[in-house]
Amino acid sequence: MTSTGIRLHAPEPGWNISADVVVVGSGVAGLTAALRCEAAGLRTVVVTKARLDDGSTRWAQGGIAAALGDGDTPEQHLDDTLVAGAGLCDEEAVRILVTEGPDAVRRLIETGAHFDESEEGGLELTREGGHHRRRIAHAGGDATGAEISRALVEAVRARGLRTVENALVLDLLTDAEGRTAGVTLHVMGEGQHDGVGAVHAPAVVLATGGMGQVFSATTNPSVSTGDGVALALRAGAEVSDLEFVQFHPTVLFLGADAEGQQPLVSEAVRGEGAHLVDADGVRFMVGQHELAELAPRDIVAKGIMRRMQEQDAEHMFLDARHFGAQMWEHRFPTILAACRAHGIDPVTEPVPVAPAAHYASGGVRTDSRGRTTVPGLYACGEVACTGVHGANRLASNSLLEGLVYAERIVSDIAASRTDEALHARVPAPVERPERPAHPLLAPEARFAIQRIMTDGAGVLRSAASLERAADQLQRLHTEARDALDENGKTAEPGVDTWEATNLLCVARVLVAAALLREETRGCHWREDHADRDDAGWRRHIVVRLNPDRTLAVHTTDTADFPPTRQHHQEQ
Repeated sequence: MTSTGIRLHAPEPGWNISADVVVVGSGVAGLTAALRCEAAGLRTVVVTKARLDDGSTRWAQGGIAAALGDGDTPEQHLDDTLVAGAGLCDEEAVRILVTEGPDAVRRLIETGAHFDESEEGGLELTREGGHHRRRIAHAGGDATGAEISRALVEAVRARGLRTVENALVLDLLTDAEGRTAGVTLHVMGEGQHDGVGAVHAPAVVLATGGMGQVFSATTNPSVSTGDGVALALRAGAEVSDLEFVQFHPTVLFLGADAEGQQPLVSEAVRGEGAHLVDADGVRFMVGQHELAELAPRDIVAKGIMRRMQEQDAEHMFLDARHFGAQMWEHRFPTILAACRAHGIDPVTEPVPVAPAAHYASGGVRTDSRGRTTVPGLYACGEVACTGVHGANRLASNSLLEGLVYAERIVSDIAASRTDEALHARVPAPVERPERPAHPLLAPEARFAIQRIMTDGAGVLRSAASLERAADQLQRLHTEARDALDENGKTAEPGVDTWEATNLLCVARVLVAAALLREETRGCHWREDHADRDDAGWRRHIVVRLNPDRTLAVHTTDTADFPPTRQHHQEQ
């Protein structure tokens, strides 16, 4: 795979450091990869956009799914995952997840993560949507992500790993052979490094998280602007399944005009017996699915949206008054505090909820070892598309995927060091291309993109809404390109303009894939194609960025991912 030659408009690197591996991101996937790399004797640098504990992992409430309970098996976990994925999971990828998952969780516990225990002393497991067994391990009631983040951050600091915080990754560096040679990044604020610099390394692990900020309302933190996917596209990597954005069914409704990160009301609340009701108190999910409120998330989100449409309502309600104060305070203290901070008391009143963008099932396409189609570039966690999630992620599989595939990446990198020629190779990045850098969007374009995407590519989609969104995004893209071509001017390089430009990049791909997929499957809901079409669409949409910044789109032959080209080269 050759690079596109496209790069963000940015100053030349003013400093550089060298390593064996650079890990970009500090959630469960990134820090697990970094710790395992360090244990394997690899010089490792962790680059993260804010502080080490500021990614999406710390916001995860529900827990981590694995077959750890009595009577549960990886095969049962696999079955639930395949059902939720609506026919598009890569079964090999799922089997890896569910078979290697239990031991990966045990190693996480050995690293220092403390999960809630039952009175008998074992793990206290709960249930979430799409799971037929209690297999969700949780911590602090509803603060699982915060506990995992705490344990991993403490381990990273205790082992003295080199970290670069407050650093936005810009572009991938490659050598004359097209292999990964590191990344450029911009460090914000004071510290040992400042401004644009580079980390030179023969292996880069992208663990940058999601792209929820492409929509107006999301559960994702403000840093989730699709930077890893955009970097990979500019580097020539393939991305897949970007049309499958999971909208969490139960996000605290703060008003029709609310923007940015919204408080999540964990699926575990429904797992413990909360009911979805309309304004009249009617449980509208009963009869729609055998699991009612515990159906897979796409089904629950659609059920809520349908009821909202029928009643011309802005939200539905989650009723858990029967829990009582003690259970709310013990099991869901974080959610209770968030609701009360917004003037709602779940102990005495139903909680207003509505779907909001939550998780990207698609991302940078990888093989079973986390390798992308660019040699030396790996991806894991939400930025990656391993084939595990298919058309809809099963609840609480994301933290597990981050653990399992981060470990597999490190095994592959460590194995590659046995090749003496590779080990001796010091990556020398090629000179930057002569062509003009990618034009940057003005900061205010971020809000325009979010409105376009929410209106045209949200929970409910149609050819008309997606075509309108595609036209509006293309206009933003063309205006920025023309301004650069005509007078060489572009928006001033900076975090706001780089983020807006990355958001436009991933938005264009998402809309192109959603427009192409003329069916309803998983969390992709086309109002004009209401049925699932296995004959025509039980396959993946794969997108690359061309050197002229147009999109190259093709579909796979089956629901299984084809090998990456790196794999082909080994045969």
